[in-house]
Amino acid sequence: MKYRSLIASLALFPLLPLTAQDDPTPEKQGEVAVAVVSPGGEIKPEILDLKLVPLTVDELAEEAKQWQQAIKEGAEKVAEAAIRNAEAEAGTDAKQTALDDLAKARDEEKALLTNFEVILDAWEAKGGDAAELRLYASTLNATKVDIKDTSALMDSFNRWIKSEDGALKWLGRIGACILILIVAWFISGFVERLVNKAMTQHKGTSELLDRFIEKIIRRTILAIGALVAISTLGVQIGPVLALLGGGAFIIGFALQDSLSNFANGVMLLIYQPFDVGDAVEVGGISGSVDSVSLVNTTIRTWDNKVVLVPNKNVWGQTITNINAAGERRVDMVFGIGYDDDIDKAQAILEKIVSETEGVLEEPATTIKMHELADSSVNFVCRPWAKSADYWAVHWSITKRVKQEFDAAGISIPYPQTDIHLHKVE
Repeated sequence: MKYRSLIASLALFPLLPLTAQDDPTPEKQGEVAVAVVSPGGEIKPEILDLKLVPLTVDELAEEAKQWQQAIKEGAEKVAEAAIRNAEAEAGTDAKQTALDDLAKARDEEKALLTNFEVILDAWEAKGGDAAELRLYASTLNATKVDIKDTSALMDSFNRWIKSEDGALKWLGRIGACILILIVAWFISGFVERLVNKAMTQHKGTSELLDRFIEKIIRRTILAIGALVAISTLGVQIGPVLALLGGGAFIIGFALQDSLSNFANGVMLLIYQPFDVGDAVEVGGISGSVDSVSLVNTTIRTWDNKVVLVPNKNVWGQTITNINAAGERRVDMVFGIGYDDDIDKAQAILEKIVSETEGVLEEPATTIKMHELADSSVNFVCRPWAKSADYWAVHWSITKRVKQEFDAAGISIPYPQTDIHLHKVE
């Protein structure tokens, strides 16, 4: 019996530590949780953010409660200092001391609130609900200054001017923003000139494509510079870009016509059906091409009107490039009377064409009697000229034909009708 009791005691001995662990001591039951990061405004927000990374959502909830308590105590200090300031008489040492204490208490409270926002962000990121605590913090964020208390008002303004987080901070940010925009402007202009020089030396691209590439590069640099400049003002660019990305479908649907013009503009720039200065006919509009953007094509009509044609109406229709080949045939028809000498008329036409400046020797000119019309015998006259000389050649030959035919006694008939009257007896 004695040995049996000893054996039983030895068997239960290993279980004693486990039993002790399962039964917490009164000291552990009454232990109060302590914040991992001691509440205070002296710690930098970025350092605090790193320290919060390993914490669980429950630990972050406890952390937020501890910091809220510290903020509450800071708010009480601000309230006490504000009361002393309100009770102090203006112009006295007590008033200045109260103002100093109030400014110090507000600075400490502001630093605490800044770090408190970091904790709440980390808590929400891991699934916590910080709405109530954010509401509490927002009620303390606004600095309340009695506008009737001129000394307090001036003191707050002077402190804001001298504060590193006040006027000095914003002046620095605004200065940096303006400087970045200026630098981006000069860099974009410099790069645009370099690209222009490179494109000028490379003859394989059209002037339209050259202009497009130059504009895109310049605007891209300016856009990047603008984003960097805005970020110096404290604006978070990431959420803005994420919002634009998330709303891409809605934006695309709302701007479908503009996107269609954009796509067609890219096709025009890639396939280059015309270039700057080309004479074209597109969608019933005739004129010379001034420019092509990603939205529309600018055409200057022959009577000097500027017409903006949407790119979808350009690429989606027949495009006639009048001078793309560099040479054009000048098609003209001249009629003579049925009683005139056709050989003499042809000789005159050949002489005029051979003497006209701008007419090309190759391809050869075609001058033939073409048809016996109702009122005239028609000759076709088809010389070739450079596209730039088309109208000069056309007008010069037409004028000479009239002068030479008149001098040679060859008539140029006009439509007429002969009426024969028969007398009826």
